Amino acid sequence: MKDVMGIVYTGENDALLRELTMVRAIAALPVVGRYRVVDFLVSSMVNGGMRNVGIIMQKNYHSLMDHMGSGKEWDLHGKNEGLYLLPPFLTRENAGVYNSLLDALHSNTNYLERSKQEYVVITGSNFVYNADLNDFVRAHVQSGAEITFMYTKQPSVQRENFGIYAAISEGGEVTDIEVEPVKPNYENTLMNVIVLRRDLLRQLVDKGAAHGQHDLYRDIVLPMVQAANAKIGAWEYTGPAWLIDSVQSYFRFNMDVLDSETRARLFPDNLPVYTKVRDEMPARYGESVQCVNTLVADGCIIEGTVENSILFRGVRIAPGAHVKNCIIMQDGQVHSGAYIENCILDKQAVIKRNARLIGPNAYPIVIAKNVVI
Repeated sequence: MKDVMGIVYTGENDALLRELTMVRAIAALPVVGRYRVVDFLVSSMVNGGMRNVGIIMQKNYHSLMDHMGSGKEWDLHGKNEGLYLLPPFLTRENAGVYNSLLDALHSNTNYLERSKQEYVVITGSNFVYNADLNDFVRAHVQSGAEITFMYTKQPSVQRENFGIYAAISEGGEVTDIEVEPVKPNYENTLMNVIVLRRDLLRQLVDKGAAHGQHDLYRDIVLPMVQAANAKIGAWEYTGPAWLIDSVQSYFRFNMDVLDSETRARLFPDNLPVYTKVRDEMPARYGESVQCVNTLVADGCIIEGTVENSILFRGVRIAPGAHVKNCIIMQDGQVHSGAYIENCILDKQAVIKRNARLIGPNAYPIVIAKNVVI
C-alpha cells in the first residue's frame, strides 16, 4: 500500500444538518464521545499503509484544520510525505467554491501531479465506516478494472432524491448507475469511495474541465458505464456504515453506537481509529449518580442521572439533573433540576437550572454552540 495515496473531499451539501454545521464541515462533526467524522476516513487510510493523504476543504474548515493539525495523531507528519490540508483558493477558473468533487480535483491538480503513488483512493466525508482498504485496493488491482467503487447493501443509507446506486453483476462489475434518483431501483449504494490509477484520474479531471463538466460521477463515470467501453468494478463493504446527511441521521448514528455489538463492529481490534488527543482527568462520578448505557469521555463530572446518552470531554451534569437519550458535546453543562430528553447540545451549550427540554425521538432538539437555555 506504499504505492497508494488518499484524498478526502469535504464539500458535501450540509443544509439538512442545520446548526450542527453552521461553524464546521460535516467531516469535523463530533461523534461517539471523542472522535470526528474525518477520523474514521483518515484512520482507514493510515491502517491501509497510506502515507500521503490530502484533505480537500470547502467551507467552514477552520475547525477541521484545528483538529487535524500536523497529522501527528495519525502518524502523518513525516519529512517527505504526510498530511496535506488543501483549502479552497481563488483562481481565474475557480471562484473559491467547488461545485463538486471534479471541480475540487481540478483546482488541486498540482497536488496530484507532485504525488508519486500509482493509485489513489478518493472518499467523501458524509459516510462513516471503518474499512480494510488493503482488501479494497487489492481487489481493484486483481480485477483489472479502470475504476472500482466501494458499496454497501444496507437499506438504512438509501435516500430518495439523493445518493448513487448501482446494478452490479455476479462478477463484481457495475452495469448501470443511478445518480440521485427519486426512488432508488437498486439495493447497492455507492459510498463515495473509489480507487483508480493516478494518471487515469488526471486524464478524467482534465477531460471533464475541458468540456465544462462538474460532477465526476454523473458527467464522467456514468457515460463510461453506459458506453460499456471501460470496466467499472465494485467491492462490497460488509461492515456497518452510516450516511450523515441530516440531524436525524447524525442522532441515530450516535445512538446506534451505544449498542455494544455495533460498537465492536465499528471498532475492530485490527482497525483502530485515531483522533486528536486532549489530556484530561478521568471522568468523576458523584455518590448518588445513576449512569446507564452511556458513553462517557474523560474530563466529565457527573452528579445527576444520565441514560442512553453520549457525553463528550469536559461535560458537567449537576446534582438533580436528568439527561436521557442525548448527545452533549465538549464542555456542555446541565444544571441542577434540569431535564433534557432527545436533545443534541453543541459545544459549550448550557442548560440552566430547572429547565425542561423534551424533543421527539424522531426529530431531536438541537442547541447551537455557546447557547444558554
